[in-house]
Amino acid sequence: MSKIFIIILFFIINLYALDSFDAKTISEVKSKYGQRAYMRLEAWDKMLNKSKEVKTLNKLKLINDFFNKIKYQTDMRHWHKSDYWATPVEFAGTAAGDCEDYAIAKYFALLKVGIPQEKLRIAYVKLLRKRTRFEEAHMVLSYYHKANSTPIILDNVNKRLKLVSKRKDLKLIYSFNASGLYKSKNVGKKQTKVGANKLYKWKNLIDKL
Repeated sequence: MSKIFIIILFFIINLYALDSFDAKTISEVKSKYGQRAYMRLEAWDKMLNKSKEVKTLNKLKLINDFFNKIKYQTDMRHWHKSDYWATPVEFAGTAAGDCEDYAIAKYFALLKVGIPQEKLRIAYVKLLRKRTRFEEAHMVLSYYHKANSTPIILDNVNKRLKLVSKRKDLKLIYSFNASGLYKSKNVGKKQTKVGANKLYKWKNLIDKL
């Protein structure tokens, strides 16, 4: 068996070794972002496979913890744009992003491990910083065990899973998933569906996936 054939065979085996990603994605990550990005993809794949075998709360924790290890960086510094919604592969590939990138990546990862999309919503919130009166725009992921239950928040600022009722620093404004847009009444904890998700940035994100 020639050395060239062995190298090609090793490459093919390596290319298809990741269960959670297609060959095109793997190839693009390697060529666009380099070997370290491919190693992050391997770690991501391993985490997803592990998450498929555990109970829901552990799925939330594994995925929340994994993406929270990625460095926070503003869109202006990272993408040279005022507001850019990265795909999960762009987020992990470049190893940096801001709040909506964490929430988006967690959303799609949880779909991948079997969480129904009606239980997940990406939420736009106001975040009250500690020891200040300053509120800033922020995004988190909400998980609803049942339709009208109090959601668990997956966040890159407060990295522990908590019910939204325990997050006195958050005010829900609106949330969305693939099937709908939900708005809060009186900036409260409960939200009502108001229609389809027609957010421009969401459409752009889906077009890139």
